[in-house]
Amino acid sequence: MFRLAWRRSASPSSCVEHARHSTVVYLRADCAQHNTRGNISSPPGQSPHLSSFKYPLLQFRPAYYVSSAVFMSMASGGERSSSTSHRHTNRLAKEKSPYLLQHAHNPVDWYPWGQDAFNKAKNEDKPIFLSVGYSTCHWCHVMERESFEDEEIGKILSDNFVCIKLDREERPDVDKVYMTFVQATSGGGGWPMSVWLTPDLRPFIGGTYFPPRDHRGRPGLKTVLTRIIEQWQNNRTALETSGERILDALKKGTAVDAKPGESPPLAPDIAKRCFQQLAHSYEEEYGGFRDAPKFPSPVNLMFLMTYWSVNRSTSEGVEALQMALHTLRMMALGGIHDHVSQGFHRYSTDSSWHVPHFEKMLYDQAQLAVAYINAYQVSGEQVFANVAKDILVYVSRDLSDKSGGFYSAEDADSVPASGGTEKREGAFCVWTASEVRELLQDVVEGATGSATQADIFMHHYGVKEQGNVSPEQDPHGELQGQNVLIVRYSVELTAAHFGISVEKVHQVLTSARAKMAEVRRSRPQPHLDTKMLGSWNGLMLSAYARVGAVLGDKALLERGVKAVNFLKEHLWDAERQTILRSCYRGDKMEVQQIFPPISGFLDDYAFIISGLLDLYEATLQMEWLEWAEELQLRQDVLFLDDQGGGYFCSDPTDGTVLLRLKEDQDGAEPSGNSVSASNLLRLSHYTGRQDWLQRSQQLLAAFSDRLSRVPIALPEMVRALMAHHYTLKQIVICGQRDAPDTMGLLATVNSLFLPHKVLILHDQDADTFLSQRLPVLSSMIQQGGVATAYICQDFTCSLPVTDPQELRRLLLDGVTEMQAY
Repeated sequence: MFRLAWRRSASPSSCVEHARHSTVVYLRADCAQHNTRGNISSPPGQSPHLSSFKYPLLQFRPAYYVSSAVFMSMASGGERSSSTSHRHTNRLAKEKSPYLLQHAHNPVDWYPWGQDAFNKAKNEDKPIFLSVGYSTCHWCHVMERESFEDEEIGKILSDNFVCIKLDREERPDVDKVYMTFVQATSGGGGWPMSVWLTPDLRPFIGGTYFPPRDHRGRPGLKTVLTRIIEQWQNNRTALETSGERILDALKKGTAVDAKPGESPPLAPDIAKRCFQQLAHSYEEEYGGFRDAPKFPSPVNLMFLMTYWSVNRSTSEGVEALQMALHTLRMMALGGIHDHVSQGFHRYSTDSSWHVPHFEKMLYDQAQLAVAYINAYQVSGEQVFANVAKDILVYVSRDLSDKSGGFYSAEDADSVPASGGTEKREGAFCVWTASEVRELLQDVVEGATGSATQADIFMHHYGVKEQGNVSPEQDPHGELQGQNVLIVRYSVELTAAHFGISVEKVHQVLTSARAKMAEVRRSRPQPHLDTKMLGSWNGLMLSAYARVGAVLGDKALLERGVKAVNFLKEHLWDAERQTILRSCYRGDKMEVQQIFPPISGFLDDYAFIISGLLDLYEATLQMEWLEWAEELQLRQDVLFLDDQGGGYFCSDPTDGTVLLRLKEDQDGAEPSGNSVSASNLLRLSHYTGRQDWLQRSQQLLAAFSDRLSRVPIALPEMVRALMAHHYTLKQIVICGQRDAPDTMGLLATVNSLFLPHKVLILHDQDADTFLSQRLPVLSSMIQQGGVATAYICQDFTCSLPVTDPQELRRLLLDGVTEMQAY
């Protein structure tokens, strides 16, 4: 059970990256009842046997299993060659989403999700084919090339179905509804997702990737379509009844509500169980939480460091910290970390973090930057701070719009520099030994055997003449003879091997990486998804704020402020008081919006509020705290479940979204409810609003069953539960914001990992937002005319301190001398 829960939480934002994991649907020609057939091995984004794990009300026929050999030959190769002339153009050409635009010239009569498509389905009484993916999803590209560019399949789809193409990143609410259906009926999920709906949007059959035609007795998309058409004509009532039954069961099985008078579960018990479940799945040699594939899972790492912070004296606490730090170290050394151009790839296909899936996602960069800077706070090891800053270097350089927004992702596939038109995974990132030798020819003075830069670099990063990627990690032969850089030796061992100083090795490696980065910039670039999402920009805002605060880096903090200004200008509808989900980069590098714009979802509000709170603590500029309060009030109006507690993922009044879901999983991203539980608690301390404290507690109570049974599925929510139990410390600094003595106290606070705290600046000369909401601040004054710190719990405070070292001691050792204010 623990492993199943972890697999579900690992990566809900990954496409079905390996054909051996394909989920297909088979319809018997003589029967309206359908079976969803899938592989028992859980691919990225899939959850095996979810019907028995999460939805006990559902009873479905067992799946049969598709072997790896069936689809490997079908799903290989690169993308189509680019062309300026197109035989077909459909209405997706008018969209802004990079994913939808990728399908604008398919011979399929695609519609975007919307009323035009729904009306057509009803008027023509046709079933809907809904295809869901995102622009950097490798297997979405494969299915497009194999099936959606196929003239025959395109005609079958267009003549018999209303075809809708959906970007899951634009409409996560729609994606979650139908992914829940696919997971419950097939035991798995992933992208591309393929679902067939009635004209009133009710699903009756679903799956993920389909090969175009039958292979070795397995049905391809053409066969599936033919059988669905037949069943729609001859057994439609049975199809609709089956879909209705499943949907009704899902409505019951997905309900998350607090019982009247119910309290949240006990935090120490839940936290211990979460730790034990993570420890059970932990892989000791290379870190991480399964053998392969391996995902970064920042929510797990953040929980482990938080668990250590309240259990420092126990063996379990020490083990938790070791698990987190070892995983972060091994990831930083591995090929999942881009050693030339910074940033992290989506996941590793092997257990040693060596060969990644080369896609880069914004949400990974954001959360990993925070995890690494927290590891630096905990350990004091400079390497963790360096990695955190390098991630932000990558984001600032490659994922940043001039408006201040952040782009969504960088594709795994690109055209090789050696030529050809077919895109290959990792082509932008990998190296042959001959390329390295040609580029790094200089002899290193004093090195044993007149070693060149290439010799030292290749030794350190595991570059081999024949390539260092095993055939098992390269099923399509795209990486044959190539090298994925991975640190094989410490700098000290490399220095000893070549008889030179550690400083010299650093110089050689730094110079070599710079030369290689220059070469890489001349290679054909991978596709960049320039869509800018509110939620992921909120996560990135937190990263710049928190890393900037810890390192005292004003440039990073200024970049965070620029990001907030972007959010206010382009993703905030002041007239309607509404966050918008997305905006887009136009052909002239301007920011564009679609009409009507997509209103924000729970994640957009929750992640932006969290980012604003982090930016306030980093800059102590009151306007960010004020906007956070404003957005929380708006979130409560739009998404709050007054009766059952917690928040719905989307506007519950939207009739086109059939399930009122509350996300109950912290996966590749934390859930909106988990982040909201923390936001409400933090805001209650800033505003004095007890109703927000109670709302946070009610939210946690609503998820009591999930937290008690499988806390590993909600590590971020467990952190919020712990914050309630251990009570947030209010660290109040009385002083002028930019004064040196104030900055000294603030630097002390920021240097420490303090997961259960809020930081408040009280400037006696200003009538501030905080002074109006927290009258108790008026009794806290500077001592002797210098900046003074108070450490409070429920505003029972320590004696005032003015010395940074004394403040550090109190924060680390706990406060014993308290007085009421």
